[in-house]
Amino acid sequence: MKRIIGTLIILSFCNMSKAQPADPVKWTFSTKKIDAKTYEVHMSANIQVNWHLYSQTQPADAIINPTTIVFNPNPLVSLDGKAKEIGKMEVYTDKRLKISAHQYSDQLEFVQKIKMKTAAKTNISGSVEYQTCDDKKCLPSKKVTFNLALK
Repeated sequence: MKRIIGTLIILSFCNMSKAQPADPVKWTFSTKKIDAKTYEVHMSANIQVNWHLYSQTQPADAIINPTTIVFNPNPLVSLDGKAKEIGKMEVYTDKRLKISAHQYSDQLEFVQKIKMKTAAKTNISGSVEYQTCDDKKCLPSKKVTFNLALK
């Protein structure tokens, strides 16, 4: 019930906002070669002032959508663990609604380590689905895609 009420409140904030930014988060994607068969995929988010981007992991009472990173299957590549978050995580708590969230402001970088199964050239592709909020409203979830060469 708490989630339904919270979701309705967030949706009403979204509907009331008239001048929403196109997207308060600008993404860049890159790879970094670590050794002959190991790469890091860097997914960097620059977040506009007063806006927040949410962690992949949220507390049990959160009503916000966590950031989700999906890599498309590639038989030449394997993921090494989960994407790490690099940034200053803030714990938001709304005592009135009794909800909380793990969020980031300004900048956040997700880093996923990958291992090549062979020395062939290939690409790594996928998507990041995320939600952003400011102090008054939340925007619907958005998805950005990426496709990076591994040489």
